[in-house]
Amino acid sequence: MHPVRKQRLILVIFGVAFSSIAIGLIVYAMRTNINLFYPPSKIAAGEAPHNRTIRGGGCVKPGSVVRAKESLDIAFILTDGTAEVPVIFSGILPDLFAEGEAAVVNGMIDDKGVFKAEQVLAKHDETYTPPEVAEGMKNGGNDQAVCKEIKYGS
Repeated sequence: MHPVRKQRLILVIFGVAFSSIAIGLIVYAMRTNINLFYPPSKIAAGEAPHNRTIRGGGCVKPGSVVRAKESLDIAFILTDGTAEVPVIFSGILPDLFAEGEAAVVNGMIDDKGVFKAEQVLAKHDETYTPPEVAEGMKNGGNDQAVCKEIKYGS
């Protein structure tokens, strides 16, 4: 083999090996930061992993919001019209958070099936429903009108 050709081959093999190792390390580092979205029907059915950070969303069930008097703790129920999931959050809620409105929560499900939220995101205008929530409602046999049906009872 010609020395220049051999040198090129070694360089290409080194480049491929280095790129493969770099991609592998990036994927390994990111695997713990992936937040998969689960609608309440999948969470209630046990399809969502427990004690791992996930994202869930649906409509806040009217009458389910309970605030602690002495702390910032709050409990509420998320629903997609098919199933309900209890959520516990400690902190300040977004201004647009309300009963009967769409919300997305980031956090973990404990062994009792309670979603312990670290972050709560609320919808932002009258016609907006987060894409993950809308998709979850469509997959659950419901449509985006579920929040309005839940809120107004129509």
